[in-house]
Amino acid sequence: MKVLLIKDVKSLGKSGEVKDVKDGYGKNFLIGKGYAKHATPEIIAQHKADEIQKIADEKAEVAVLKEMAVKLDKAEIIITKKLGQNGHLFGAITKDEVAHALQEQHAIEIDKKHIVDKVAIKTIGEHDLDLKLGHGIHATLHVDVQGE
Repeated sequence: MKVLLIKDVKSLGKSGEVKDVKDGYGKNFLIGKGYAKHATPEIIAQHKADEIQKIADEKAEVAVLKEMAVKLDKAEIIITKKLGQNGHLFGAITKDEVAHALQEQHAIEIDKKHIVDKVAIKTIGEHDLDLKLGHGIHATLHVDVQGE
């Protein structure tokens, strides 16, 4: 019996491979547990079409992320916070505040999980934040913190 593996199977092979297995193993375990499908020409053609579509979608997503990275590199956001007696901020600037300010000031929506702050922003002045957008694409966001 020929099966098309949908998921990686440790002792058999990787996803997308067509393997020849015994009938009972193929029907009862691989197909029954959802690791494989019966390898008919239609299913193999559908799998190849799905793989091509997945690659095209990924290329489109990378192009959008690169365009967003260029916009973010040029963008600067201004965040105004209350200051204490010694000129320091009450608390720190959070990732959520940065994402919200970016949405308000430049209409660019990013998830706060993409913001990587190595050190917390606790002082007024200019700071650069690293943004990991996915697929190995990074951007730098310029943040200007001002006191009220």
